[in-house]
Amino acid sequence: MNNFVQRAVSGAVFVAILVGSILWHPYAFGCVFTIVTALAIHEFHKLTNRPDNEINVNKASAIVAGILLFVCSYLYASNLLPATVFFAYALFVICCFVAELYRKQIQPIHNWAYFLLGQVMVALPFSLLNFILFMPAYQPLILLAVFVTIWVNDTGAYLTGMTFGRHKLFERVSPKKSWEGFIGGALFALLSGYIFSRFIPEMSLIEWLVFSEIIVVCGTFGDLNESLLKRTLQVKDSGNAIPGHGGLLDRFDSMMLAVPATFIYLTLILF
Repeated sequence: MNNFVQRAVSGAVFVAILVGSILWHPYAFGCVFTIVTALAIHEFHKLTNRPDNEINVNKASAIVAGILLFVCSYLYASNLLPATVFFAYALFVICCFVAELYRKQIQPIHNWAYFLLGQVMVALPFSLLNFILFMPAYQPLILLAVFVTIWVNDTGAYLTGMTFGRHKLFERVSPKKSWEGFIGGALFALLSGYIFSRFIPEMSLIEWLVFSEIIVVCGTFGDLNESLLKRTLQVKDSGNAIPGHGGLLDRFDSMMLAVPATFIYLTLILF
C-alpha cells in the first residue's frame, strides 16, 4: 500500500508539472523541459558510463550540448532567432569531439559514439517538442495530445495485457509485453484521438486517428529500444528520479521515437 501511494503521488506530481508547463506559458514549458532534458541526459550517461566496457563520456559536456540543442530549437521554433542559432550547438559538439583528444581515455571512439547516441536518443526528441508546440503557431493542446496519447496507450496496454495477455510481443527484450496489450493500447488511443478531434478542429478525425496510431506504433518501439538498452546493461530501471516509477528515461521512453515520427507527420499534414 505504501508503494502504491508513493507511485500515485509521484506520478500525479510528474503529470501535473508536465501538463502545467505546457498549458501555462511557452516560457514555463521552456524552463521545465530544459531541466528535464538536462536530467535525462545525465541519467543516460550515468547509465552507460561503465568501467567494465570502458565508456567514460564527459557528462557535463553532454548535458551542456543537450541544453544547447533544446534552447536553440526553442528559439528557432518560436521565431525568436533564425536558423543560424544552431551554429552554436554545432560548434560546441565539434569542441567536444576535439576535447576527446586531450582526455586520454582508453576508448575515445566509443566515447564519441555514446556522446552522439545520447544526443540523438535523448536530446533530439526533447528538442523536437518545441517544433510541435509552435506548429505553425503556439499550439499547446497539440503537444499535450502527444503526451496524453502516450499515457492512454500505456494505460490501455497495461490493463488489456494484464487481463488478456497471452501472446508475447517481443519476449527477448520485454517479456511482459503482449500482442493483446498492444492491440488494447491502440484501441484506447483511437478513443483518445476521437476526443481530441472534437476539441482541436485544425485536424480532421481521420488525421487524429492516424496521429494516435503513429504514436502507438512508434511509442512501442521507443519503449522496446529503452528496454533493450537496460537489458544490455543489465539494469532494471534507468534511475530513481521519480519515486516508485524509476528514472526519467523510463517515463519518457515511448516519446523517444514517437515524437520524431509525430513531428514528421504533423509537418506533412499541416504544411
